[in-house]
Amino acid sequence: MTIGSEDELEKLRAAGSLVARTLTAMGASLEPGITTRELDQLGRALLEREGARSAPEVTYDFPGATCISVGPDCAHGIPGDTVIKAGDLVNIDVSAEIDGFFGDTGASFAVPPTAPKIERLCRDGRRAMWTGIRSVKPGGKLNEIGRSIEGFARKNGYSLVRNLASHGVGRSLHDEPGDIPTWYEPGDPRRISEGLVFTIEPFLSLGADWVEELDDGWTLRPPGRQPTVQYEHTLVATSRGPVILTLA
Repeated sequence: MTIGSEDELEKLRAAGSLVARTLTAMGASLEPGITTRELDQLGRALLEREGARSAPEVTYDFPGATCISVGPDCAHGIPGDTVIKAGDLVNIDVSAEIDGFFGDTGASFAVPPTAPKIERLCRDGRRAMWTGIRSVKPGGKLNEIGRSIEGFARKNGYSLVRNLASHGVGRSLHDEPGDIPTWYEPGDPRRISEGLVFTIEPFLSLGADWVEELDDGWTLRPPGRQPTVQYEHTLVATSRGPVILTLA
């Protein structure tokens, strides 16, 4: 989506703020003993209180209000009876529609006590995302985002999952310009237009470059079970720099 008015921007800000606040609350409630279903119920209540609808439910008939993945799973996990334990690496992805506009955000959380390599992975997952965000400028190539993120990953000894990408968002959960790789694709000629709305969400891993779908038809896991994190913001490209819509 490309923003065409101040009214559209304000509605996108409202959707982004809501999913950000919901993610923050769910992350704060993450502790040993809670189930992923209980976490999801919290997220649902916060979204519905504001009149929002779960984006994965309305778009894909996903069996939950939010996606919650417990390592080695790293994306699209179905909330259920899984009990969170100390040391778990948990990804929470929150997306919602309100007033015809969508917001999308996500983050990985390490439940203490945490191994130092997992703490570093989480720290660097956030750094990888911000590296991509800082490369955004109208008129620039979309593939500069992936070039920046891949450069960061290589420099710091990580891999990137290459069958999960960033994407356009706005009037739908997955909007134009479609998928946006978080690794460098030299043949991608697309450019960033003023007002373009999209996510940046690298999946940084300790060795995985691919994920496979489990038998439930949703959950994604690296075949080698390597620890993998995802951090995601929705943003708008402007001449003054990227405007982050999903800050709590």
